[in-house]
Amino acid sequence: MSPPDAPAPGPRLLYRDALVLVIDKPAGLPVHPGPKGGETLTDHLDALRFGLPRRPEAAHRLDRDTSGCLALGRHAKALARLNKLFAASGSVGKTYWALVEGGPEGDSGSIDLPLARRSDDPRSWWMKADPAGDPSLTHWRVLGRGGGLAWLALTPVTGRTHQLRVHCAASGFPILGDPIYGSGQRDGGPSLHLHARALSLPLYPKKPPILVEAPAPAHMRAALDGCGYEAVASHQQD
Repeated sequence: MSPPDAPAPGPRLLYRDALVLVIDKPAGLPVHPGPKGGETLTDHLDALRFGLPRRPEAAHRLDRDTSGCLALGRHAKALARLNKLFAASGSVGKTYWALVEGGPEGDSGSIDLPLARRSDDPRSWWMKADPAGDPSLTHWRVLGRGGGLAWLALTPVTGRTHQLRVHCAASGFPILGDPIYGSGQRDGGPSLHLHARALSLPLYPKKPPILVEAPAPAHMRAALDGCGYEAVASHQQD
């Protein structure tokens, strides 16, 4: 995580067409302004106009410390179309990479666990597993193991706040560096090892979905390599 007085690196453009941009949001950069102020994605949006009169806007959320694919609508009509896609459960394909402590016993599975807010305070985003909460479903697959960690591909079917973080923690394998639901530290130690690896956007009815992937972030590379990522990446390049 970037020190408080150091600006987070800016987003990198992964995909662009007339309606949508997909950027690689760096970890440590909030999408929206918060009560404490500081740099946010908003500070970088004017540089992503590419000739249009208005700046693009985010069509969905990523936590501040989650890196990876983030879709932006380039104008009001495009944003409305994207909002409808993201609001329809299962329409947008999302794949996340996570490094988790320990790991599941099997190689693949699902976590079907309702979620609710921990507090009635509308300013609180912290969540908990709650049988009376909103239905929440995540599919997972083990991509590698090593050093007491597991490298997972996580596919959220629903889009609840902090869904992947709570589902992993409640299943006994919290995400590495998670200071809320795991053993991560707010100051020092590894930052959250959660990365929005890929988006599949069925934006155009007569065309295949737009598939965009964000490369592995620097802050996760050491743990990924310990779980076999380097060997997998080298094999794919051959």
